[in-house]
Amino acid sequence: MRRFAQLIKVKPEALDEYKRIHASVWPSVLNTIKDCNIHNYSIFLKEPEHMLFAYFEYHGENFEADMQKMAADPETKRWWAITDPMQEPFETRKEGEWWTILEEVFHTD
Repeated sequence: MRRFAQLIKVKPEALDEYKRIHASVWPSVLNTIKDCNIHNYSIFLKEPEHMLFAYFEYHGENFEADMQKMAADPETKRWWAITDPMQEPFETRKEGEWWTILEEVFHTD
């Protein structure tokens, strides 16, 4: 199992809608997340900075392949077409990242 933490900003004018649609994520999107070996997925909001923090656990064997599978899913593409314009990536993110992936510096069970 591999843990992931990510950051992105949500546009202030989109915050209410972002929260509303995440209160009832489409079942097809949730199924794709599960089919791509992602578990324990949460998104948290830090105000007043409008910062989103995501955490999930990856239980698969090939993260890149599973992320390609997710990106190819038509319903997930449709979901992202709605949510991506609400988000504001960090300018300092690495090439190819939308959400900035954070380095894990400590963990204990």
